[in-house]
Amino acid sequence: MRPDHIRRALLKSKLPEQLNFLSNRNARQKKTSASLKGKTCIISGATSGVGLSALKYLVGAGADIAMLARDLEKAEKVRDLLDKQNNVVNIDILYSDFSKIETIRKVSETILKNYHRIDLLINSAGIFCTSRTLNSEGTEMVFCINHLAPFLLVRLLMKRLKESAPSRIIHVNSQGHRFNGLDINDLNWEKRLFNGYKSYGASKTAQLLTTWELADILKGSGVTINAMHPGAVKTNIGLNNGPLYRWYSRHIIWHFLDDPRISGEAIYYLAASPEMENISGRYFNLTVDEKPAIHALDRKMAKKIWKISENLINMQ
Repeated sequence: MRPDHIRRALLKSKLPEQLNFLSNRNARQKKTSASLKGKTCIISGATSGVGLSALKYLVGAGADIAMLARDLEKAEKVRDLLDKQNNVVNIDILYSDFSKIETIRKVSETILKNYHRIDLLINSAGIFCTSRTLNSEGTEMVFCINHLAPFLLVRLLMKRLKESAPSRIIHVNSQGHRFNGLDINDLNWEKRLFNGYKSYGASKTAQLLTTWELADILKGSGVTINAMHPGAVKTNIGLNNGPLYRWYSRHIIWHFLDDPRISGEAIYYLAASPEMENISGRYFNLTVDEKPAIHALDRKMAKKIWKISENLINMQ
């Protein structure tokens, strides 16, 4: 059977709900042309890949942007490129390093001081590591960048988001959450043999679990929060690893991946579409509402990881 026949067969077949992600990649995606003129968007991870693609759509829709970036030179090049294409919106660059919790506190102070409205908060920064690495604060790097830093950012900006309602929060998550790997007794992988996929899955699972908690807290406030899988697309994630992984990623994996434009368009839909105005606490495969893995729906575990996350960021 040819690949296109297989895809059509999957779309027509009735899969168990937990396996719908296998066919949702090929589902028809929703689109919007809604304007974001006058809206202010805070976005991380926007110098390449999924975040950059989303940034282009947001700028094209008229949003004013505050880019959170670690590599300021790279961010400047992105801004210069977008300014040449669209000099109507304002694009600011704010230094932040998601591997260091203290810089999240500092950039949040800057945001609250200089931005009286936050209409959109998009957390797109992410990392994948093949070997165990601790940040300068002693926390496993992937867990910090993919979960703790955006968790803290949301908490610190929550009051301003409420004041700006209706406003939206979007976590760029991943189907990688299905790898799981979340062990609240060994978040730093001191007792287990490190596995990069499990580490990545742990961080994305923790993010989903706290997303449901945040959705409950924000209910009735006019602030929505959702998570999304950006599709299997070409990005620079993982290129911080060794030469063998980088070669394998560029020369093998990339041939099976899509253009990140599909991710940017999906994020734009979730950020701007009127249809999304009151939808919160959901997980989307691009724009398709999808049920995540069972372990990412465990609300008892959600409360535990919430408390642990608060302790790790020194926020009670």
